[in-house]
Amino acid sequence: MWYAIEGHDGADVLARRIEARPQHLARLVALRDEGRLLLAGPCPAIDAEDPGPAGFSGSIVIAEFASLEAARAWADADPYVVAGVYERVDVRPFRRVLP
Repeated sequence: MWYAIEGHDGADVLARRIEARPQHLARLVALRDEGRLLLAGPCPAIDAEDPGPAGFSGSIVIAEFASLEAARAWADADPYVVAGVYERVDVRPFRRVLP
């Protein structure tokens, strides 16, 4: 089943986000290579493609996991969680309709 994982950035975490980004992306690439990633990306903190020093308000990942528990475990091990970038992570079942 698909699961939506939404990480919410804390305050003043852009430097930590940048530092943990390579490890974060490596996990997403692994999901993609396994055919389990629908989409992933950050949410700019301002209405701009490149928010610069304003940074990001969080990220969204929609991926396939065997269970809600497996999705939560994957999310809990994210480098952004470990580095203290995310102050909160929500994991919910997701039903894909389109495309």
